[in-house]
Amino acid sequence: QVQLVESGGGLVQPGGSLRLSCAVSGVIFSIHTMGWYRQAPGKQRELVASINSGGSANYADSVKGRFTISRDNAKNTVYLQMNSLQSEDTAVYYCNAQKWYSYWGQGTQVTVSS
Repeated sequence: QVQLVESGGGLVQPGGSLRLSCAVSGVIFSIHTMGWYRQAPGKQRELVASINSGGSANYADSVKGRFTISRDNAKNTVYLQMNSLQSEDTAVYYCNAQKWYSYWGQGTQVTVSS
């Protein structure tokens, strides 16, 4: 059974930081492209960042220079370090694993508010 379990969300003030984690089981983690997506109320789900099996990362323009995606294949975990958070970053953040199939986590809420 494939499981993706996100953690690390919460409430943070503008300008603050959070680190999201996604622990993966049930698949060969190292061969999957891992991604973080987010969905704000009333908006479509969008790709925030992805990292392939070779470690190459891509970012949405809106988060470049503020967010960093990384992976630890020994721990089957992908991370999203989020700095300089803004109110527009408020959303549910989802972890995704992609190879032959696409797997999703349950999501973790990130709220940026003073």
